[in-house]
Amino acid sequence: MKKAVTSFNWLPELENADEVDSIDNDFILLEKPIISSAFNFPFKLDVAIGIICIEGTMKGKINLKTHTSISPGIIIILPDQILEYEYMSKDFSGLFIIMSKRFTESLNIEEGFSLFLSIRDDPFISLSKEELDALVAYYTILQRAVRKKDNPYRMEVVKNLTKAFFYNTGYLYHKLSSNETKSKNELLVKKFLSFVQTFYKEQRGVEFYADKLCLTPKYLSKVIKESSGMSANDWIDDYVVLESKALLKTTNMTIQQISDEFNFSSQSFFGKYFKRHVGLSPKEYKNN
Repeated sequence: MKKAVTSFNWLPELENADEVDSIDNDFILLEKPIISSAFNFPFKLDVAIGIICIEGTMKGKINLKTHTSISPGIIIILPDQILEYEYMSKDFSGLFIIMSKRFTESLNIEEGFSLFLSIRDDPFISLSKEELDALVAYYTILQRAVRKKDNPYRMEVVKNLTKAFFYNTGYLYHKLSSNETKSKNELLVKKFLSFVQTFYKEQRGVEFYADKLCLTPKYLSKVIKESSGMSANDWIDDYVVLESKALLKTTNMTIQQISDEFNFSSQSFFGKYFKRHVGLSPKEYKNN
């Protein structure tokens, strides 16, 4: 019998945190970042996180892409994205909004898919002082609503305030996307990576992605290498390795289950593939 898969348990990280306001585990507000040894390896969360960056700098990777958040700004991390924490300046100050999948799905935001795509491509946006002040004020209103525990409509109030937040920040993200001018090759890289994010568990060959883009594998590989500095094969392999690392460290899946997850022909083949890219066997990485 297969073991049940358990997600990365981030809740214990809140036990010693100061200034936490929450409604069960569905909606959580934090005024101080929580960084512990648990974040020293790639991990996948099942929540959405909005971080209003007030002061300082934060750096990390989201699905392999490096992002540097320089205040003032806002960064939104979507459920099921893989995070790699790298750096946070000593003067960093921010407000954190954590929302469960159940909570975000219950919002039923119109045009949610287009907003999702905008956030996925550009999770961080800079803010003017006026925009930052507006978001801080919004956070304060949310905090007051969460603290009114005797209000029988507390959750509905928070949901409606959060919908207003998404519509407002959605406008900022859409404005950023519409103002960007991308070259033909940059757009091709964007489409390629979008396909990789969708199919990397099933397809590890460049030929599949070239066919999806109606290009030859040789031409696709040339453009990806010249535009991104990494080959198409490297991008595909990095997605597989990153997800494998996250599953090995943050779930109770067996190595065989992970091998099956990525459609490897055998656990042995997966082990050789992983060691070639990481330098350790899956077992050594999991226990290290």
